[in-house]
Amino acid sequence: MTPSWIPDEATIDAANVTGLMADLGLADLAALHRWSVEDRDAFWSTVVDRLGIVFAVAPRAVRASDDPRRPGWFPGARMNIVESCWRGSPDRLAVVHRRGGTVVRTSLAELREAAMRFAAGVVARGWEPGTRVAIAMPMNLEAVVAYLGIVAAGGVVVSIADSFAPDEIATRLRITDPVAVVTQDVVRRGGKLLPMYDKVVAAGAPEAIVVDTGAGVELRRGDRPYDAFPAAEPLPAAVVVEPGHPSNILFSSGTTGEPKAIPWDHTTPIKAAMDGRYHQDIHAEEVVAWPTNLGWMMGPWLIYAALLNGAAFALYDDVPTGRGFCEFVVEAGVNVLGVVPSIVAAWRAGDALDGLDWSGVRVLSSTGEASRPDDYAWLMERVGAPVIEYCGGTEIGGGYISATVVEPAVPSTFTMPTLGWDLRILDEDGRPTDEGEVFLVPPSIGMSVELLNRDHDAVYYGGLPAADVPLRRHGDRMRRLPDGRYRAEGRVDDTMNLGGIKVSSAEIERVVGGVEGVGEVAAVAVPPPGGGPERLVLFVVPHGTVAADDLRAAMQARIRTALNPLFKIDRVVLVDALPRTASQKVMRRELRRRLTG
Repeated sequence: MTPSWIPDEATIDAANVTGLMADLGLADLAALHRWSVEDRDAFWSTVVDRLGIVFAVAPRAVRASDDPRRPGWFPGARMNIVESCWRGSPDRLAVVHRRGGTVVRTSLAELREAAMRFAAGVVARGWEPGTRVAIAMPMNLEAVVAYLGIVAAGGVVVSIADSFAPDEIATRLRITDPVAVVTQDVVRRGGKLLPMYDKVVAAGAPEAIVVDTGAGVELRRGDRPYDAFPAAEPLPAAVVVEPGHPSNILFSSGTTGEPKAIPWDHTTPIKAAMDGRYHQDIHAEEVVAWPTNLGWMMGPWLIYAALLNGAAFALYDDVPTGRGFCEFVVEAGVNVLGVVPSIVAAWRAGDALDGLDWSGVRVLSSTGEASRPDDYAWLMERVGAPVIEYCGGTEIGGGYISATVVEPAVPSTFTMPTLGWDLRILDEDGRPTDEGEVFLVPPSIGMSVELLNRDHDAVYYGGLPAADVPLRRHGDRMRRLPDGRYRAEGRVDDTMNLGGIKVSSAEIERVVGGVEGVGEVAAVAVPPPGGGPERLVLFVVPHGTVAADDLRAAMQARIRTALNPLFKIDRVVLVDALPRTASQKVMRRELRRRLTG
């Protein structure tokens, strides 16, 4: 396979991973990865030292247990991960954000002041450590301040994407039962005003703390403006907790209609920062941007991967698919830019980069969905930077497979498991293969140890094939290519990835099942023939005489209002019956096979 980018000597010499190999006396990436999984305690101890993680009380060991399912990281320690975010010069840049048409730069001291004042507001309310507070709004400066403030106070952020419909917001509030929701009056996107506070109210939210953008929204009795919440004086220091104390609850869909509620703790950000340091090659005092949201793991990932590496992050207050975002990349001085394949496709189709100088962008990285090789070849040629493919999940706090800047970049491929993780690819009979299901070899910092609303061990460890090492289920399909690289092949279960957001077939089917003319429905997602992001296809057993196009319009409208407007139906296929197993389960794999041949 032909690389679209090859690192020069200066890039290799300056890379974080090169410095790590040199200091450890390791000859190459293979040796580094082997060391990282053969001596995991030494690896994570080294990572913690290099990131400068702050402990109020030092740990007595790296792990409390040899059980790979529950390693118990840093026994005896006391910490709050937010304190590690404040390291470095107070005057250094921490956040670049666009406010309306103006780009504003916030120093580390200013960010700390705002976050710790918010934390003091949490403490003043009498909310004890462990109290849950939801955030349902765009990822702007106010959202970041609230996020860091809640965690600094020992609280637990409940992350809810701003794009969700009221029913989906209500589901996440029911699962987590937060005491309050931080939100915004409206969201401005593409010249339109979209409701945010009204959706939160319709979801039956508890007390709302509402950012006022000037839309004139009247608040419920008991709700309060965001500006009135922080205390006048900042909390002097973050509340100290155990490393395993929860800090964030995020959601990831499984194969049933209810999303999995996945807690992160105060060690999970270490995994995000390690990935950012050695795979995305984030350097101190650089600027990192990634179009994302706190409802998706890449939102918290961006905060921690930047701040724990001494870098700043950039936030954009509108849709990232057009010219405006591309100009913001220049204005903000972005050096490391995260992308989603559908965004890249929109840039290419709309000539959004024409005439812009992106020479400051040193590294590109892609996650969220499968990428199209020709789009990424175009992007690397246009920018002159590598695309670091990055695949993982909320339940592991980052990626399990990626690449580095010291290797040639071939579009839409991975080069190695991330440091600290190993993997096995097995066929349906549990035998090693070059194309099959990926199983991870635990433990790693960042991996989940509980789910709030599922049996964690049944989900990740139940019914695993026998192997020479402990395994953990992840649910992806992967192909190992002849040159040793890897290519993602989608999900093995009924979870799909639409527009960078995981959603289960059951959630889609539940929403569209009540549309008039729908008898039975099965939702599947498949990549297009040339590769790229998954496309949603609905197989429908119609009730009565109805046209596929009419059904598609009606079901799209239902998805837009009851689930998520980002989920687009590619096509509707009318069938006489859905294929089922002997136990009457729909065989979605068979439906995907019909589409892909």
